[in-house]
Amino acid sequence: MVYKKFKDKELSALGFGAMRLPVIDGKDGQIDEAAVQTMVDYAFSSGINYYDTAWGYHEGNSELAMGRALKKYPRNQFYLATKFPGYDLSNMPKVKEIFEKQLEKCQVDYFDFYLVHNVCELNIDYYLNEEKYGIYSYLMEQKKNGRIRHLGFSAHGSYDVMKRFLDAYGNGMEFCQIQLNWIDYHFQDAEAKIELLKEYGLPVWVMEPLRGGKLADLPAEYAAKLRELRPTEEIPAWSFRFLQTIPEVTMILSGMSDYEQTKKNIETFQTEAPLSGKEWDTLLAIGDEMTRGIALPCTACRYCTTHCPMELDIPKLLSLYNEHAFTNGGFIAPMALGAIPADKRPSACIGCRSCEAVCPQQIKISEAMADFTERLK
Repeated sequence: MVYKKFKDKELSALGFGAMRLPVIDGKDGQIDEAAVQTMVDYAFSSGINYYDTAWGYHEGNSELAMGRALKKYPRNQFYLATKFPGYDLSNMPKVKEIFEKQLEKCQVDYFDFYLVHNVCELNIDYYLNEEKYGIYSYLMEQKKNGRIRHLGFSAHGSYDVMKRFLDAYGNGMEFCQIQLNWIDYHFQDAEAKIELLKEYGLPVWVMEPLRGGKLADLPAEYAAKLRELRPTEEIPAWSFRFLQTIPEVTMILSGMSDYEQTKKNIETFQTEAPLSGKEWDTLLAIGDEMTRGIALPCTACRYCTTHCPMELDIPKLLSLYNEHAFTNGGFIAPMALGAIPADKRPSACIGCRSCEAVCPQQIKISEAMADFTERLK
């Protein structure tokens, strides 16, 4: 197992993610705990020492399952991470209540790693409102008391949202978890987010290294290009090798879905095999080509916004449209749109095409807004 240094700790470079555990009869809330125990036992014996869960995973049952699976092991031989569930705004006044319940559910006295969860457009103002909610100050108090050993945050929001959070709380953060893979390096501007975290001296934790499995099986033409470069490397492993090439990456989380996937992931992390310059360029070129076929080529020149009678932030809406179209749904775009007033959402477009008359990329913006509105129904 490859290990990475974090302060005084040696962390397995591969973390056991508990968001996509095996379930019974396809019901997300009914975790197959016998299967989970087998997977955790194998992971532990293979050197994985970092386990990541969260309040909302598997309808609230992931923390329970992981607490039971890890209970048999000495507490000082594994690192457990969970998160404050700020993706649900109704949780904002409940930080103390939720934190105490998480300790109980996980059957531990402290968390090695604790994250302010899912900082995004929808909740940034709530997280920053210390006077009303006091989330940051409460978590810092728990850190002082030893019940949180290391405090960080995860973010699905934009660069600007992350910057606001870091400007307020960067001094108290020790790591940041972002969606990072060879598609999102350009597509979600993850490259710029890495640079932002470097400015604050924060190591990168990675979620969605395979983009929910989307990068585990590629079209034949792309797979052939990669096999020319590394004939024996399996396609899913390319995503991990890509991340091993980025020096700022300390922890790579993979949502373990079954025993075989767990075994294969662990096999990959027996070695560290970063990409060569040619391999890196080839993989990113494939990623750009895959998104180009779906994503609209907006450059955010903002000519359109000066001609929109509804004063829509068209570049931002097109960016969210691209994400939603490429993912074929998902939560990121609806979550971000939830923070935008109703009269500034895609449905507010009146189809006047004034924006299209000045668009250098000749994007059919009105059609995109109509399609986006339909996809969100």
